[in-house]
Parts: sequence; structure tokens; C-alpha cells
Amino acid sequence: MNFASFRVFLIRALTVARTEIAALTAMLVAAGGVLAFIEIADDMTEADGQAFDHQVLALMRPYADDPGRPWGPWWLKEAASDITSLGGISVLGLFAVIVILFLLSQRKWLSSILLAVGLAGGVGLSEGLKAVFERERPPAAMQAVQTINASFPSGHALLSTVFYLSVAVMLTRAFPGRKSKIFVLGVGIVMALLVGLTRIYLGAHWASDVFAGWAVGAAWAMVLWLFAYGVARWQKRRQAPLQDEPSLETGSAATKV
Repeated sequence: MNFASFRVFLIRALTVARTEIAALTAMLVAAGGVLAFIEIADDMTEADGQAFDHQVLALMRPYADDPGRPWGPWWLKEAASDITSLGGISVLGLFAVIVILFLLSQRKWLSSILLAVGLAGGVGLSEGLKAVFERERPPAAMQAVQTINASFPSGHALLSTVFYLSVAVMLTRAFPGRKSKIFVLGVGIVMALLVGLTRIYLGAHWASDVFAGWAVGAAWAMVLWLFAYGVARWQKRRQAPLQDEPSLETGSAATKV
């Protein structure tokens, strides 16, 4: 390959990289999430990983006379309890219904389907992985909230990551400005982080449970986005209506009415 050929190849590669940067980033996040989960699941069974979890729990429980009381003032526990509910299946289910109904009213068919599939798939992943690993929760005396099933991975962390990250990615399409996109994505990420951190703070999960939930949730959200991205590219090549827009026939019929 001579210099001219290499220059043409490099220009084409940079062009593809610029146009496909979002897809490449999503693939990296998805792959990184899967690898991170595997690593966390492996460390969970080893002495070092278990020691880390116990150290984090001990930091959150400094009061020997009251092991169920988390670190900090009383209002911090109340605030954490409120925030952690934002990752519960009931609250997320309600939010999802509201968002899906709005998307359907705007004829965003694919986005509404993917959000429903994303949350349902997240529940399936959470319950399936819990059944596989069957890890016990932190001691009941150290839990500031009630828990009902296995510990690994954290369902709150997983589902909140799927939901808030998916909604944030959808909203970026509505905001053309770069700063607006960064802000929306930042809010989605912060929401997922806060829910996960409250699970650790309240003693509902070991730290590694939450890390694993974030990893799986991010990977699943990116898989859903890549599917939507692939559908959009396929439709553009075939000059079909875009993924979330009504067909021309539907628009014409609506105009006539």
C-alpha cells in the first residue's frame, strides 16, 4: 500500500468513525458491561471480593449499639429511602406506562416497544441472575429497608439503569444542542447512580451487587439502542419512513380527514 492509498483509507476510516461514533460507543459500553459483570461475579466468590463488601457495609454501619442505623443524620436515611424507591419495579412500572403512553400518542412506535421490552427484559435478567447465583443479602440486622429475594445482582440498580438511561437516550433525539444532550444523559446516569448508592447505604445490597446491576443494566440498555439504530439505518437504506414516524399513507389519510 503506497502513501496515496493509505491516505484514502485513513480518510474513509475517520469518516466512518465520525459518523458511527455513537454506535461504536454503545458497542463498547455493552461489551464492557458484560465483561465487568463476569469479573464482579468471579470476585464475589473470592475472599478479597467478600472482604471488600464487608468493609463497605461496615463503613455504612458505624454504630455498634444500633447495627441497623446507617451513617449520618436521620434525614439522610429518609432521603435515601425516598430515592431508592425510584428504582423499584412499582415506581418504574408506573413511569414506564406514562412514558409509553406518551410515545404512542406521538406515534413513536419503536421507542414505545423498546422501552416496554427493555424494562420487561431487565426484570427477566434480574430475576434470572438472582436465581442462578442465589446470594444471600447482608445480615437482616443491618438492613434499613425490607428485602424479599436474592441479592446478586441488585434489581434496583439494574432496572433503574435500563429505564433512566433508555429514556435519556430517547430524549437526546429531541434536543439538537450538544449541551442539552450531555445534560439529559447526565441526568439519566445520575439517577441510576443514586438509586444504586442508596441500596448500599441502606444495607439492602452488598456493594458488588450494585456494581453488577449497573453493568448488566448498561449493557442491556445499549443493546436496545443498537437495535433501534440498526432499524433506523435499514429503513433509511430502503427509503422507508423513519423508525418512529408515521408512514406517508397515514399522514395523507390524516390530512384528508
